[in-house]
Parts: sequence; structure tokens; C-alpha cells
Amino acid sequence: MHEEVVAVFIPIVATLVIGIILVSYFFFRSRERQLLIEKGMDAQSIKDFFEGKKDPFRLLKIGIITIAFGLGLGFGIMMEVDYSGGYWVPLFLFTVTGIGFVVANIISRKLEKK
Repeated sequence: MHEEVVAVFIPIVATLVIGIILVSYFFFRSRERQLLIEKGMDAQSIKDFFEGKKDPFRLLKIGIITIAFGLGLGFGIMMEVDYSGGYWVPLFLFTVTGIGFVVANIISRKLEKK
């Protein structure tokens, strides 16, 4: 395909994907609340249910995972410059991000116990 055609489709596809994500989020959130109402829960118990689901260490987990992603990307780019082959970036991205998920889970469990 020509580069001009691809360049036109990029914002269109990005807008569609973002729209689908937003619509599905609001649809499933509404559906979940409808199911709770059908089960006979009143407004206060629904509010308590949703407040109980919040994770107090959510931002800590996101930060650890983001740092791991950045380190994986940096290490992958460094290895790709030093050694030939196009597999270093994805290898380090997935490996270090996976390690970041594990570390975030371990740290949040230790903090929850305190």
C-alpha cells in the first residue's frame, strides 16, 4: 500500500478503537449496575460494593509496571544497537514488563499485610 493511504487510516483506526473501548466500558459498567439492582441491592449497598473494590496501591503498581516497561524498552534498544537481530526489543519488553508485574504484585501484598 501507499504511504499516503496508510497515513489516512491511522487516525481513523485510532478513533474507532478509542470509541469502542469507551462504549464497551460504559456499557459493561451499566450492565454490572443493572445486575446488582436486579439482585435487590439498594443504592447504599451498591455504593459500598463499588467502594470496596478500589485498590489502594493501584498507582504504585502502575508506576512499577511503567518503570519496568521503560527499562525493558531501553535495554532492548541498547542490545539491538550492539548486536544484530530484531528480536531484542520485544524480548526485553515482555520479559522486564512481566518481572515488573510480579514485583508490583509482591510489593502490594506486603503492603496490604501491614
